[in-house]
Amino acid sequence: MIRRVFFRTTGMQLGLSALASLLDRELQSAPIIAPKAKRVISLFMHGGPSQLDLFDDKPELRKRHGEELPASVRGDQRLTGMTSGQSTFPLTASVFEFQRHGESGIPISELLPHTASRADDLCVIRSLHTEAINHDPAVTLLQTGHQLPGRPSFGAWASYGLGSENENLPAFVVLLSNGSAARPADPLYARLWGSGFLPSSHQGVNLRSSGDPVLYLSNPQGVSPEMRRSQLDTLAQLNEYANHREQDTEITTRIKQYEMAFRMQTSVPDLADLSEETAATFAAYGPQATLPGTFAANCLLARRLAKRNVRFIQLYHRGWDQHYNLPSDLRLQCGDIDQPCAALIGDLKQRGLLDETLVIWGGEFGRTTYSQGKLEAKNYGRDHHGRCFTVWLAGGGIKAGIAYGQTDEFGYNITHNPMHVHDLNATILAQLGIDHERLTYRLQGRDFRLTDVHGHVVREIIE
Repeated sequence: MIRRVFFRTTGMQLGLSALASLLDRELQSAPIIAPKAKRVISLFMHGGPSQLDLFDDKPELRKRHGEELPASVRGDQRLTGMTSGQSTFPLTASVFEFQRHGESGIPISELLPHTASRADDLCVIRSLHTEAINHDPAVTLLQTGHQLPGRPSFGAWASYGLGSENENLPAFVVLLSNGSAARPADPLYARLWGSGFLPSSHQGVNLRSSGDPVLYLSNPQGVSPEMRRSQLDTLAQLNEYANHREQDTEITTRIKQYEMAFRMQTSVPDLADLSEETAATFAAYGPQATLPGTFAANCLLARRLAKRNVRFIQLYHRGWDQHYNLPSDLRLQCGDIDQPCAALIGDLKQRGLLDETLVIWGGEFGRTTYSQGKLEAKNYGRDHHGRCFTVWLAGGGIKAGIAYGQTDEFGYNITHNPMHVHDLNATILAQLGIDHERLTYRLQGRDFRLTDVHGHVVREIIE
């Protein structure tokens, strides 16, 4: 009687578990559509870089500098609490000069001379937009597809959908750096590279810039690799027994993570060892490339991770929230990232990796065309602006040397080819070989996806 009850109550569960395992392996082993990119490097400028001072030149603003922004242009847009109480909204031209670069003739600010030298490798999108107006919901929306926390990040979705091509490193790696601008850093929460409701093996692994790159990576004193291997074998047996009893997929995930951690004890130190890099390589990435934790050093690590076939590499650079002192602070921020970004593109291209690596640069939103607070002769700030902002893409089957989308003469509203953040994510997934509508995870009776219930692939920017 007891045996019959056992098989009646567990047989279906065991069968479904086996089927789920097979489906999971099938999903991770075969792209849904033909891929053009194998991996993504996301260069995320946390805080919202000013598109009007970097990529979206507005000559009309120079003519009307200091005039009031027409109410008809602003319309009924929801403003942040930092400027909603202003009695005046003075139009603010950039103090920086723009020039056209390369055969493409893309206008780029004087603050980014190295990036400008790569203009013909870039697809500059000036018409990205989001409905979020504050940092946390805007970053969360861009990274997870929803303004509320709790959903998987893009890197976790990529890991879940495609798996890893390197069994000795995580599929999703995160690198953090602080900017040089004199602003308090907005917080970055680990959930931005978390796995949400996906198995925890898909979450991003944050490599630290000091000490062990990963906490507890080194064995304690007196513990040899052989002893650690024996401990893990015993632990795996116990976990397998628990999994047989409980049929909990998180136990299987835990077994995989222990094994990955063991392999990372060798692979991560090798990754972080830059002794094989040449002096010319360090010079290309800039004077900070030898300083661990800087954006330049992280860009060099990103190339090393790409060479090792890590699926999703995300760099966060803090300090782009210029509500005041924008001219001085933006110059400092661009000094951090300009040369390393250009060097990364050139390095990938030289090694034959750019065609199969999609590089993305941008933040969670842009900045306003009007000044926050008092507009001074040579100083101003800009508030958050989600109606239009700029990102650029390079490599990975994206058209090079083009500018996509257009904003009005004030740089306030989109006039041609709007692209929502869901459209951007759908397009990136398409380049990885994934139909964004089919990469789903069923939870509580609903199929969830990165692009929520929105988004379309922008084929005009794809080769």
